[in-house]
Amino acid sequence: MSTVEEKLAELGLTLPDVVPPIAAYQPAVRSGAYVYTAGQLPMVQGSISETGKVGAEVSPETAKELARICALNALAAVKSVIGDLDRIERVVKVVGFVASAPDFTGQPGVLNGASELLGEVLGDRGVHARSAVGVTVLPLDAPVEVEILVEVRD
Repeated sequence: MSTVEEKLAELGLTLPDVVPPIAAYQPAVRSGAYVYTAGQLPMVQGSISETGKVGAEVSPETAKELARICALNALAAVKSVIGDLDRIERVVKVVGFVASAPDFTGQPGVLNGASELLGEVLGDRGVHARSAVGVTVLPLDAPVEVEILVEVRD
C-alpha cells in the first residue's frame, strides 16, 4: 500500500474503484508529466448519493461532503493511469462545478471539501490553484463535479 493510501486509511477512507464513464471519454489521461481527470461525480458504488441543487434540495454542508467524494474518485482515476499515488508530484489545479440554486453563492465553500481532502492526503503536494463555478445543472442531476490536474514523476 502506498503512503498516500495509508494516509487515506488513517482518515477512515478507502480508494474506490474507478467510476466507469457515462459517455464517450476516459476517467483520466496522461500527457507527459501531467494526468488530467474527467469531471468526477459523487458516485459511491455506482450511484449518486444525493441529487439536486445546492442551496435548494442539497445543503452546502452535504455538498461539501459530496465534493470530498468527487476528489476521492479523482484520485482513483489518477491511480488507474499511474499505478501508485505516491508518484504524484503535486496537484496543480482543481476545477469544481456546483449545481446551484439561483441565489446560492457559496461555491468556494462547497469546493473546500475537495481541496481539504487533497491537502489532508497529500500534504504540501495537495496545495493547488482552483476554480469554483456555479452552474444550472450537472450530469445525472449531481450537485457537484470535480476534475483535477496532477503532475507526476516517473
